[in-house]
Amino acid sequence: MTERAEKLLAWLKESPRDCFLNHALALEYIKEGNDAEARTYFEINLANDAAYIATYYHLGKLLERMGERDLAVSTYEKGMEQAKAAKEMHTYNELQNAHEDLVY
Repeated sequence: MTERAEKLLAWLKESPRDCFLNHALALEYIKEGNDAEARTYFEINLANDAAYIATYYHLGKLLERMGERDLAVSTYEKGMEQAKAAKEMHTYNELQNAHEDLVY
């Protein structure tokens, strides 16, 4: 585990529902090649706050790498709904492109 991941885990003990920290830790786990742990923290994020749209793209890509195509498609679709509701069109377009790459 990297020093950065250790720091993030320590901060998460103080604020376990902090979406930014959970997201950052998940990305750190991806860098380490630990997709299973990354997935856990992305899923924690969505359970804590389904409107935290940054998570959908990264979780979708992780699910693609793990061979879970249908779940990745569903994740992108949910993310597009959240991005549209938040009027985050840049994020919506990124999710839509990732979705279309899998569906079409």
